[in-house]
Amino acid sequence: MSLAVFLAILFAAALHAGWNALVKTGLDRFSSILFLGLAQAAIALLLLPFFGLPPSAAWPWVLAGSALHSGYKLALIRAYGHGDLSQIYPLSRGSAPLIVAVAGALFLGETMDLARTAAVAAIAGGIMLMAGKGGVTRIGLFWALVTAAFTAAYTLADGIGARIAGSASAFILTMIVLDGAIMLAYGLAARGRAGLVAMLPAWRPGVSAGAMSLGAYWIAVWAFTQAPLATVAALRETSVLFAMLIAVAWLKERPAPRRWAAAGLILVGVVLMRV
Repeated sequence: MSLAVFLAILFAAALHAGWNALVKTGLDRFSSILFLGLAQAAIALLLLPFFGLPPSAAWPWVLAGSALHSGYKLALIRAYGHGDLSQIYPLSRGSAPLIVAVAGALFLGETMDLARTAAVAAIAGGIMLMAGKGGVTRIGLFWALVTAAFTAAYTLADGIGARIAGSASAFILTMIVLDGAIMLAYGLAARGRAGLVAMLPAWRPGVSAGAMSLGAYWIAVWAFTQAPLATVAALRETSVLFAMLIAVAWLKERPAPRRWAAAGLILVGVVLMRV
């Protein structure tokens, strides 16, 4: 992995942490995630004419990616219904790079040397350590792992699709628009038009968070075309570390020693990526 790709992924991780800190919309979890998806889709739709559509060979992966992203959001909503954000998020995100690493080795022939393997394991382990002690029900753990499976699946689909498309931009913008259409249909079925109208007062933070989220994943999909999927997937999850730093610096939170240890393990993984 080149230094430029490495730094770009870290920047994407910081963006990801930033929009998570920004999206204080006052909406319930379902509405917040739905609004984020719709905001992303609206921005992607405006940008799509400048980049064009991906070639026909990539469309199966565009369709698969959009369905998997929607599935991820719905599984995440279920997971949050059975556990706290501070525990569900690390569990669902931390295990995904390990799944991607195994799948990449088995199906894509993406082998990693010892240092990269240790880096992926250290980052994933550090993220899961962030979850803290206990407190997750069996059903919460189940939905967290389902969310992780969706994350790993859309990472593989997007990485393969962007490579086939030959343009990460055309691929991700088209995929995000379709993902937004799926979420819009689901939102109308679940809440009706009144539910969508109720989200409008939160449009300002929602649009800002949507733009940051789109930018973060746009960079990640581009990186999928430049480096092995597992290393990109692991490195982008350092967003958890950036989120903790934001909480300490701006929200004046005091993380427990366990979280500092987790942060140290993540940093070890980041250093190993550059060995």
